[in-house]
Amino acid sequence: MSLILASASSIRASLLRRAGVAVEVVPARIDEEAVRLALAAEAARPREVADTLAEHKARKVSERFPDALVLGCDQVLDLDGTVLGKPVDIDAARTQLRALRGRSHRLFAAAVLYHSARPVWRHVGEARLTMRSFSDFWLEGYLARNGAGLCESAGAYKIEEEGVRLFSRVEGDHFSILGLPLIQILDVLTVRGELPG
Repeated sequence: MSLILASASSIRASLLRRAGVAVEVVPARIDEEAVRLALAAEAARPREVADTLAEHKARKVSERFPDALVLGCDQVLDLDGTVLGKPVDIDAARTQLRALRGRSHRLFAAAVLYHSARPVWRHVGEARLTMRSFSDFWLEGYLARNGAGLCESAGAYKIEEEGVRLFSRVEGDHFSILGLPLIQILDVLTVRGELPG
């Protein structure tokens, strides 16, 4: 099997490799902001935004490597119908975390497999997370300790690190929270005969 991950996410690649999947990383070069704006103009739901972005990434890389199996992924944070992306800087991270504080939101992690420049499988994982009502003092310390790394994830947190302390409740697929519906991906790769099973 030749699996290409059309994502620059180191955590996605790491999750696949630790599960025993040989993967080559070839980040897709798409204008995510333009796609998001077009979808917003069409009033697309956050789940659709995640799925569409994942498909765009898979398609773009599959056009270059048609014989390979290409996995495109994307994650979208849904706060009462509003899509939150990765913050551009620490000030934006602070704003996002204040908006999320004391509230629940949903994360959608989409995965699309392409082969021969066409989709062969797709899945959107979902999780619901509730942030605790942390103090501004704690928030400022969190921002100072974690810095620019917070700008690598939607919602300005990394739940696999200190970001877990932001939450009072987490429901749903753990791997989807990390940005990859891993169980479903491993299952489809096994069913397709790409992985021994």
